[in-house]
Amino acid sequence: MYYPEEVIEEVRTRSDIVDIISGYVKLQKKGSNYFGLCPFHHEKSPSFSVSQSKQMYHCFGCGVSGNVFTFVMEYENYSFREAVELLAERSGVKLPKVEYSREARAQADLRAALLEINKLAANYFYYQLKQPQGEAGYRYLTGRELTDQTIRHFGLGFANKTSDDLYRFLKSKGYDDSLLKETGLVTIEERGSRDKFWNRVMFPIMDVNNRVIGFGGRVMGDGEPKYLNSPETKLFDKSRNLYGLNFARLSREKYMLLCEGYMDVIAMHQAGFTNAVASLGTAFTAQHAALLKRYTDQVILTYDSDGAGVKAALRAIPILKAVGMSVKVLNMKPCKDPDEFIKSLGADAFRQRISEARNSFLFEIDTIRQKYSMEDPEQKTAFYNETARKLLEFSEALERDNYIQAVSREYFISYEDLKRLVNSLGSRYGSALPGTRADREGVGETYAQKPREIQKKRDREEGIRQSERLLLTWLIEEPRLFEKIRGIIGPEDFVKPLYRRAAEMVFEGHEKGEVNPAAILNHFIDDEGNYREVAALFNASLNDSLSNEEQKKAFADTVLKVKKSSLDYQSRNASDLNELQRIIKEQAELANLHISLE
Repeated sequence: MYYPEEVIEEVRTRSDIVDIISGYVKLQKKGSNYFGLCPFHHEKSPSFSVSQSKQMYHCFGCGVSGNVFTFVMEYENYSFREAVELLAERSGVKLPKVEYSREARAQADLRAALLEINKLAANYFYYQLKQPQGEAGYRYLTGRELTDQTIRHFGLGFANKTSDDLYRFLKSKGYDDSLLKETGLVTIEERGSRDKFWNRVMFPIMDVNNRVIGFGGRVMGDGEPKYLNSPETKLFDKSRNLYGLNFARLSREKYMLLCEGYMDVIAMHQAGFTNAVASLGTAFTAQHAALLKRYTDQVILTYDSDGAGVKAALRAIPILKAVGMSVKVLNMKPCKDPDEFIKSLGADAFRQRISEARNSFLFEIDTIRQKYSMEDPEQKTAFYNETARKLLEFSEALERDNYIQAVSREYFISYEDLKRLVNSLGSRYGSALPGTRADREGVGETYAQKPREIQKKRDREEGIRQSERLLLTWLIEEPRLFEKIRGIIGPEDFVKPLYRRAAEMVFEGHEKGEVNPAAILNHFIDDEGNYREVAALFNASLNDSLSNEEQKKAFADTVLKVKKSSLDYQSRNASDLNELQRIIKEQAELANLHISLE
């Protein structure tokens, strides 16, 4: 953390979570909590709850949870330090100056200067567009049916035909050549200096916080290259940024539309599809996928319908799936791209195509199918074999079987024949399907048992984790319960290390007489995955308070389950006979343990 713990806690306590979130979400009080529409997913009925007593929020729809810092981080896509500084300014907390090394200070100053210059350049390009010298650019944009509002929204501009126009402007502002060279906007040589962009319509590229980090330029006329992007700089890494994400991340749709170019993004946003983004003149990367994953679990590819667009989609699909995304592919035909589609057929037709988007695996099979003539028996067999090998990519038996059924329906292949072919190829390549026997080349082993055992183990472990989450939530919601489990359960009984750390802070808070879940969460914010999971610990689903016998029994059962899991874990890791005997004794005593809430 960049600031002392006590300073961070002061900022949090002086930033009432209801007041802060009310600035972003319309909240209505219901009982002791406040409710509104979740800003992190699309919903029609309010399921986003804000607790003033816990100073935490939780969405019962999508499961997000956190405190005032994590809300600002999620909504504004700020780092923890940026969230602290924003809330400190709002609440009037004076932050201590952060001490930087000389090198770190120099890098910070350079980034700040580059951002300042890029902002100046963007304003300059925008100004030029509406001047006589920018007429060609303005005519091009309006010819593409962009409105003045859209042009302003995206900050579109024009770089004049004069090859050193921007350079002379920036020099007039007092910037020296050594700094300007770092921007990627100008080329500085002994024989003279010239602009990177000239005679081009300009597209400012912004990061998720709306800061200009680079530019794209579309040439006027027949010059090459048609589109030109800023080079890599201290600010701009095209493999880690997506055009339009600064706007798309605020969309309340559950999915993102991924396309190829600036104009596609802009046309879709203008038509109301504000969840569209594009990669920046480069192939889609794993970094792009990871960036998208922060905002959605589903992507619809809207790449061009030509051969290059199909190849780009086939490259992007496995990259997106690798980070756990659900992927669909939109059919653009008879048009080439989203811009042309919306102009020709309208926004309603585009929305209909979105609802009909093709499952990405079936799209891949469609592409494979086009390589073969189904009139030729040999090629038809080759298609079936390649499809069967593709189906072996699914490691889960149920998922694989679902896709076998889907492919058999789509291509009028007998389900049983296709399944046998997949099984045969699987055994041949050493990956026979669960529930089937290897062919004559194999050992005849049944593969069903092992996956079922693995799944049972996973279910059992998740059940234990759920019990630990429930117990921690109960201890937060009803502090009186701490005395009921004192001496029975301790932080050491939470098997997962992350849960144990959180439990230590909860138990310590109870010993001191005050448990503050929002403050505990501060200790985990440096790791995004951890803070999400810890926040969920304090918001596990409780059907009701402990007001009836059924709920009281559920609490007692949860305590016993956590304790039994802890002892089982200890017995598996016992270091000597004495320790094992102690554990066996405690396990035997569990049968007589009675937890009364009276």
